Amino acid sequence: MAGSTLGTLFRVSTAGESHGPANVCIVDGCPAGLELSEADLLPDLLRRRPGQSTITSARQEGDVPEILSGVFEGRTTGTPIAILIRNEDQRSRDYSEIADKYRPGHADFSFDAKYGIRDHRGGGRSSARETTVRVAAAAIAKKLLHELHGIEIVGFVDQVGDLRLNHPRPWEVQLDEVEANPVRCPDAELAARMQRLIEEVRKDQDSIGGGATLVARQVPAGLGEPVFDKLRADLGKAMFSLPAVLGVEFGQGFAVATARGSEHSDSFVPSQESSILHAPGKIATQTNRHGGMLGGISTGMPIVLRCAVKPTSSIPQDRPTVDKEGKPTTLATKGRHDPCLLPRFVPMGEAMLALVLIDHLMRHQAQSMLRD
Repeated sequence: MAGSTLGTLFRVSTAGESHGPANVCIVDGCPAGLELSEADLLPDLLRRRPGQSTITSARQEGDVPEILSGVFEGRTTGTPIAILIRNEDQRSRDYSEIADKYRPGHADFSFDAKYGIRDHRGGGRSSARETTVRVAAAAIAKKLLHELHGIEIVGFVDQVGDLRLNHPRPWEVQLDEVEANPVRCPDAELAARMQRLIEEVRKDQDSIGGGATLVARQVPAGLGEPVFDKLRADLGKAMFSLPAVLGVEFGQGFAVATARGSEHSDSFVPSQESSILHAPGKIATQTNRHGGMLGGISTGMPIVLRCAVKPTSSIPQDRPTVDKEGKPTTLATKGRHDPCLLPRFVPMGEAMLALVLIDHLMRHQAQSMLRD
């Protein structure tokens, strides 16, 4: 399928469906010599997997990765790395009714319009199940980013429904704060309220949306291209490639629509005078309203972006729709689904941020090889 590959120098291609035997990815461009095993891939896969709490899908998947190539005696060989993750808990019978009906909010109709055929079991290729191998590939990217430049990536839930966390310094949030509760919100009191809201929504046979913030710390200045391959543009494309993402903003985001230039522009200062803790290099900005990128190129300040994630479209309420012939009918979606996608979205969003950053870092290194 066209459009299943991401990246220029660090390239990731994925294949697989929600209810097929497995999902697989090929990672091409990883340098030789990186220590790597399945154990390196597991932590983020366990954060992404279903069945991890009462507010996620009850589908039980071990999500144990198998590295099929590209690693010898515990180190990468520089050749393509193949990773396979088997599907173990499919219940395809739950989807028999939608073989001829279109679920509201899903890609059923658009897939039929494009291909004239679709795998209706769990959404097939359009299912978030495909993101398992993206997260596995990104675990390699995260390891490279940290070993090469000390770059750290962390995401957290900042909104569920009307409950919103406006963190004044998101680049200071630590992973242990995020993982301290099943919602993955670093504010414990607000996380408890979010969890209660998600549980109430599930009892109502409904779902709810929200938002997540993603941060990359210690990113060097100079990553990205000035026109079509802006770092911000590639990050936007990567985030929108994830299921259910309907909005992406960077730094101050849509708040700039009501701001003045004097309020929005970040003043440059010597690094030691910056109010931002994570600012490598000699020059920094006093504030970070720009979200770590100017002119499509990283500034050395923390990269900060936010994704708006829609409510799960699969809910067990009877809703009007049509069948393949366009005849009106009704449909209550069966199966096991997340009442709120945000807790499991966090490692997916982190994955896409890591994949884009490692690709741009390698491109920058290739372009600057003649510089001192």
